[in-house]
Amino acid sequence: MNRFRIIAVTGAFAVFTACAPAPQEAKKEAAPYKAPSVPGYSDMEIPADNPITKAKVDLGHMLYYDKRVSGDQSRSCYSCHVKEKGLTDGLAKAVGAYEAKLTRAAPTMWNVGYYKQLYWDGRAPSLERQVLGAMGGGNMGCTGKDGRPTVDECVARAAGVDGYKKAFEAAFGPGPITKENFAAALASFMRTIVSTDSAWFKFRGGDQAALSDGAKRGYQIFSEKAKCTNCHDGLLLTDQQFHNVGIGMDAPKPDMGRGAISKDEKESGAFKTPTLLDISKTAPYFHDGSAATLEQAVDVMVKGGKKNKWLDTTNLKAANLSNAEVADLVEFLKSLDVNYTIAEPALP
Repeated sequence: MNRFRIIAVTGAFAVFTACAPAPQEAKKEAAPYKAPSVPGYSDMEIPADNPITKAKVDLGHMLYYDKRVSGDQSRSCYSCHVKEKGLTDGLAKAVGAYEAKLTRAAPTMWNVGYYKQLYWDGRAPSLERQVLGAMGGGNMGCTGKDGRPTVDECVARAAGVDGYKKAFEAAFGPGPITKENFAAALASFMRTIVSTDSAWFKFRGGDQAALSDGAKRGYQIFSEKAKCTNCHDGLLLTDQQFHNVGIGMDAPKPDMGRGAISKDEKESGAFKTPTLLDISKTAPYFHDGSAATLEQAVDVMVKGGKKNKWLDTTNLKAANLSNAEVADLVEFLKSLDVNYTIAEPALP
């Protein structure tokens, strides 16, 4: 049997709160594997209970691209994080399995293995938990409701595919295919989605020719006059923190973002700072896709965001920029493209 349905990870996910057992490891010691890393950045922290191995990465690579892993077999992880769209889906709000209409835009996957908290609201503390949360959520539809498969049923179907059965055994040793091992494999592959090929890193590494003169002027505006680095800081261009910039707060029932998770009123309407890598490709912008173009998104931010009760006025300040300065700033942002070098795998 070569067809089955299991669940993968994309977009904005449901919360998984149960404590999952550590994935079963292979009995023999796996060969050491060095994950790719951002040039000039600290090493990625790999969980002690899920050491990265080539066998896990290879398995997760296949699962990530396999449309059969969704409840209705209509989409893979990659379907919602395509290279042409900067590892997003190009939609204002993501669409899950069974054409489920989700409430937020699919975030980019660049450097996701470096993040301490996942999703726009940071509700998942690890990639493993992210995958497990997604499995039973609207993104891939293994909800166990309305005749749809449960998480366990989705994962169990993988055992019927000889290629996956062999790949799981290579990664984790003999034994049943579990949802914990499924999540461990996908998380291992996702930690290899690293922006190693980018003019931004060449520039930060000392190659002044990596950016155009306009982009270099734009970076000076970005870092000094507009103070974008208050939030889009460092090599990853994100502080990994949560800020209210006013997006969507004028809706009748606004999305409260991080505040709905932390229950801290001060974090009402706050969302995690997204990386700006590959931003030229990720339109529409913001967690609700409300800015159709990069220029529109820049206009909102250089004006200091949108006023509301919880606006982060500490980090957001209006910048008085000329048209020429805005043009240079946009040119800098467009210089942050990344080359996605991961090939589509052959599937079992």
